Amino acid sequence: MKFLNTITSNCENWFRVHTPRLHQRAPAFVQLTRLNKPIGVFLLLWPTLGGLWIAAQGFPDLKLLAIFLLGTWLMRSAGCAINDYADANFDGNVLRTVARPIVTGRISRKEALLTFVLLSAIGFVLLLFTNLLTIQMSFFAVFVAALYPFMKRYTHLPQLVLGIAFSCGILMAFTATRGELPAQAWLLFVANCLWTVAYDTQYAMVDREYDLKIGVKSTAILFGPADRVIVATLQGMYLLAMLLAAAQFELGMWVYFGLLVALGFFVWQWQHTKTRSPEDCFKAFLNNHRVGAAVFAGIFLHYLSH
Repeated sequence: MKFLNTITSNCENWFRVHTPRLHQRAPAFVQLTRLNKPIGVFLLLWPTLGGLWIAAQGFPDLKLLAIFLLGTWLMRSAGCAINDYADANFDGNVLRTVARPIVTGRISRKEALLTFVLLSAIGFVLLLFTNLLTIQMSFFAVFVAALYPFMKRYTHLPQLVLGIAFSCGILMAFTATRGELPAQAWLLFVANCLWTVAYDTQYAMVDREYDLKIGVKSTAILFGPADRVIVATLQGMYLLAMLLAAAQFELGMWVYFGLLVALGFFVWQWQHTKTRSPEDCFKAFLNNHRVGAAVFAGIFLHYLSH
């Protein structure tokens, strides 16, 4: 750890001396791409890795593993950049987002858009090392990711669009590994969409008071007083879809145990959101990282034990 700290310090000093402008602006771009808040990476990563492990029926090819690990980070960061670009006129009116770099003027909207394009282009280059079907699917994935932040102006279901965007990686894991898309993979896709809508509704519950004032739409507003019940229903449907997928892919007891742990976390979230306070809803949202980790751990251990 001391060695790593030394390297980090030396690199920072080098950038400070040789590229002072870049060093000065780096924190703003870190905030723009949420590198300081990796929760979104984990929520995107766990189901994608699960799809990759199932597609490979065990430990995947190292090249593909590296591509999907780096690609997940790149596309989540790109998504954050286009989100701030789209919400530039809204974020200043929401307490949680008033300090974002576009709002404070540390980054321009043009720079945020260019960041999205650059990160997406790097992600596309990575996919050139897969196959044609995966490359073709990537265009749809990027389109949906770019579309998501604008949908809250026109529909109360932007969370569904996010669910589709966050689930494309599962399908691409299959096409990259097998060169085809088996029908059973759509069960994983649907399951992840359901889970994403559930936890992003919890996230939207944090800002509901402000969104109502500024006219931004969300499932939290659409569901109203039934929000917790509908979130719990979506979580139950997610578990059911995952059970069906486990049966289709002949996954064993480790996966069922992982889903049981996930159920425990869902119960905790139900209890924790009783007050509907922004702080408690945000904690419930963050807890979904553990849900994803538990389910992936079950998939990993299943193949490790076979």
